[in-house]
Amino acid sequence: MDQHKKALIVGMAKSGIGAAKLLAATGWEVIINDKKTEIAGLSEALSGVSVEWRLGEEPQTLFEGVTLIVISPIIPMTVPFVRAAQQKGIEIISEIELGYRYSHAEFVCITGTNGKTTCTALTGEIFKTGGRHTFVLGNIGVPITEHALETREGDVVVAETAGLQLEGNVHFHARAAGVCNITEDHLDHFGTMENYIAAKCKIFDHQTAEDIAVLNYDDAVVRDMARLTPARVYYFSRKGEVPRGMFLRGDTVVYRDENGEYDLIRADEIKIPGGHNLENAMLSSLLALGMGISADAVRETLRTFPGVEHRIEFVREFDGVRYINDSKGTNPDSTIKAIQAMTRPTVLILGGYDKHSDFHELFENFQGSKLKAIVVLGETKQKILDTARDTGYLGYCHATGTFEDAVSCARVLAESGDAVLLSPACASWDMFENFEQRGRVFKEIVNQFA
Repeated sequence: MDQHKKALIVGMAKSGIGAAKLLAATGWEVIINDKKTEIAGLSEALSGVSVEWRLGEEPQTLFEGVTLIVISPIIPMTVPFVRAAQQKGIEIISEIELGYRYSHAEFVCITGTNGKTTCTALTGEIFKTGGRHTFVLGNIGVPITEHALETREGDVVVAETAGLQLEGNVHFHARAAGVCNITEDHLDHFGTMENYIAAKCKIFDHQTAEDIAVLNYDDAVVRDMARLTPARVYYFSRKGEVPRGMFLRGDTVVYRDENGEYDLIRADEIKIPGGHNLENAMLSSLLALGMGISADAVRETLRTFPGVEHRIEFVREFDGVRYINDSKGTNPDSTIKAIQAMTRPTVLILGGYDKHSDFHELFENFQGSKLKAIVVLGETKQKILDTARDTGYLGYCHATGTFEDAVSCARVLAESGDAVLLSPACASWDMFENFEQRGRVFKEIVNQFA
């Protein structure tokens, strides 16, 4: 890095805080910037950290002497201040790129549209069971920069890497890269599906023939990514056999490579439920096996891993109704998978911040499902109601105002033997800081029922 060590951090959420701490700890002069003039908890988070506070100012007015900009993942690379910085020759990177540069670990990275968090958590647990000193970081909630300086040779960082984060990568190298699936998401940021897919594909940048890539064979877009990496490619499939990788034969998950094949585990032994989680289990298993973790460690973890918070998470049963928190369902495809995992008649709470998603496929998948009624809220409320009408959806669809109203309405509509599922198919930013807060509020409301 440049000897004149002055950095500007734009965007002071979790990743910005992690970047500020790392840069300050390694001798950089650090300026922090955000469009907000006040950010709750920021002073406490940066207590004792030497930084220059420049909140609420235009980033391009802060370029004097700056040689490095670390940009928040929610800021598009097309905004004017980014172009201005590039014209001045200032390097612009992501927080995960910064963390990678200061880390000594091997990186095992997971991207895609849905399933990233579950795969990341599960992969991390498999590596830990297999005896590797492992950090589980990235978009899962803990910035890579938070622990980069703690890593040592031989350690593993299992990182959830969203396309928003991968945009700012320069030297970032995934020793093992996995892609769950690709469906429409974040078009408010990327503009087109082509741009969205291109950002995801940056996970393969700098891979070599010594690395591995794990791809979803059942997803044509993901399957085609094999041509973008020189790494050794493994596939996983629920629909048919693959030449190298993992597939379902009857009710058994089978591993195959050039040396032969063996039965890994029965599908019903995998603790996390649903067909989508079978795919997640195969991806995580292949990443671990490809990195030398034993099949026994994989089996043990698959049998015991309980899943992640906010992803088809059982909250409680009250008056015979099961309440399920799937706040992580922030796009239509994720909600489709959640509905498919339901075993009871289901009242769905749907709606939130508009990421310019199309809801037609979602409603088409409702036909013949366990869906009993829909409670709609948020910024996308009218768009969802219009889609229900356009697709000829005949089920009960009720619009509400506040989040509390939506949960109360769902409670009234549900009968003993039913389920209430929060799976909004939208981001949370119209009402909440993030999907985690939305999920926590849902659980608080449900746990107060009496």
